[in-house]
Amino acid sequence: MIPTPPAAPALGPLAAGTAAAPVAPGRSAPTASVADAALEESLRPPRRWQPKRVLVTASAADTPHGQAIVARCEAAGVERIELLRADRLPSLRGDDERATYALAKSTLAVVTSAPSARRLAPIPPSADWRLDLAVGCPAHCQYCYLAGSLAGPPVTRVFADLPQVLSSMDTHVGRGGVTSTSRHRAGEGTTFEVSCYTDPLGIEHLTGSLAATVAHVGTRDWPSPVGLRFTTKFDDVAPLLDLPHGGRTRVRFSVNSAGPAGAERFEGGTARVRERLGALRRLALAGYPVGLTIAPVIPGPGWQDAYGALLDDVASALADVPDPDLTAEVITHRFTPKSREVLLGWYPRTQLEMDPAQRATKRGKYASIKHVYTAPVMTEVRSWFERELDRRLSTARLLYFT
Repeated sequence: MIPTPPAAPALGPLAAGTAAAPVAPGRSAPTASVADAALEESLRPPRRWQPKRVLVTASAADTPHGQAIVARCEAAGVERIELLRADRLPSLRGDDERATYALAKSTLAVVTSAPSARRLAPIPPSADWRLDLAVGCPAHCQYCYLAGSLAGPPVTRVFADLPQVLSSMDTHVGRGGVTSTSRHRAGEGTTFEVSCYTDPLGIEHLTGSLAATVAHVGTRDWPSPVGLRFTTKFDDVAPLLDLPHGGRTRVRFSVNSAGPAGAERFEGGTARVRERLGALRRLALAGYPVGLTIAPVIPGPGWQDAYGALLDDVASALADVPDPDLTAEVITHRFTPKSREVLLGWYPRTQLEMDPAQRATKRGKYASIKHVYTAPVMTEVRSWFERELDRRLSTARLLYFT
């Protein structure tokens, strides 16, 4: 049985939390600018995606969770909700690549999971197992790794058979071979990553799947420790704040160098970095383990100053959080020949550097190719982050660099 999460308030309680948040011994209270920014974020609506069209397959419409998703979409004001007669989605292809992209990115499909989606696979270096609540993302990131990972138009598909998806966790607890066997991370228990192929918070206001999963993991009597993980570029965390998470869900915010010249400019349709840091703070005050997914690191001109400012902003956001449980994952920019081709079709005017001639070639299983930064650049970036994380954000544990 999946616990039903409590209804979320229309506006999050950050303002109240800012005023009453305790200050841990040895820490300074946040500066006025940080407090003012936190208050400002609590008073404005969070960044939410609004699809133009929702397609619901016949099997999905027969499930209680699918019906709840339809009700959420109706309440959100989605004007076009189509209940299909079968389980096959109609064509989402337009006249050209750009038209196909626009049509798919404005569509939410409510479907049931295929059996293969419930056969969990390891997902190194993040987690023991990948657990998909949805596939596809509503954001418009010009470096999106899903461009080379998912076939067909980039529609967001959410699974309506959530109880069946979650039940697949049971046989995998205690069997992890990624983080569970790591000397540094075994304390996380068997870890499940739910943001491999989607941003679950970006669609949560329409699905409710993430809150149900957090409550399920937080309240279930597992035979051994379990950890849920997800990464997001959105900031609508109000539905998560009062959940019985039990400290078993780590929420990581994908962050990057901000400002008009920073890598943030490649992340269309998402919450701004400062808004994500406000959400990070709220979740940390609510007792969640939190984290930073600093990705993709792009070492352009002045990158040390830009990422240094980012780490300082994180430190300020967490300055009054007592003993935050904070991790960091640092991922440099890379691309494959396939993802480069797809991304240039989606974003033909992008200024993102994707020149194979400037990169080193990394070969993986089955002759796969990735274009990564050269060894001297990778060494410099890794050394800088290891040093500056320790100096500027000493509470953070660096889980991995890649």
